[in-house]
Amino acid sequence: RYRKSWNALTVLSLSIGQDALGCTPLQLANLAAIIANLHDIFIVLGIFSVMQWEFSLPVLAAVLAVLGYSVNESVIIFDRVREHFRTMRRADTMEVINSAITATISRTVITHTSTLCMTLSMFFFGGPALHYFSLALTIGILLGVYSSVFVAAAIALYLGVKREDLVKQRKRDEVEEMVP
Repeated sequence: RYRKSWNALTVLSLSIGQDALGCTPLQLANLAAIIANLHDIFIVLGIFSVMQWEFSLPVLAAVLAVLGYSVNESVIIFDRVREHFRTMRRADTMEVINSAITATISRTVITHTSTLCMTLSMFFFGGPALHYFSLALTIGILLGVYSSVFVAAAIALYLGVKREDLVKQRKRDEVEEMVP
């Protein structure tokens, strides 16, 4: 029983390690997003483990929904970082990432607050069938905001993501072909 979970963790660790050792610059941003998403999952699972709460199929569904939220938020933030690298040509990486986070923070707070209201109403009014499901979603949504905004960007900075990594420079010949 435990052997299967250790095998899965070993494969996951080896694949992340392989990515870290042979990364192209674009993959560094991907690696930062992956680490931030795994951060959410491991903390939710860790809280359930430490508190010895029941882990059932609905809780697994909630953990996968948290992963979906985290992936979506990471994609939105890194896409905004890429857009800001294109528009803020003279700014350094730290300024661009701060600007991108500032641009997405209101959307992030509104989206996660409305979802949090739904999960809290399921927690308080859903009965015992939805108790652990909504609890896992609530914890995961709170962590998702934190990790997508702060952890992913900090890891990207630590890994040394630069403008050249996210914005493809077009060659002069390609631009001349595009312009009539």
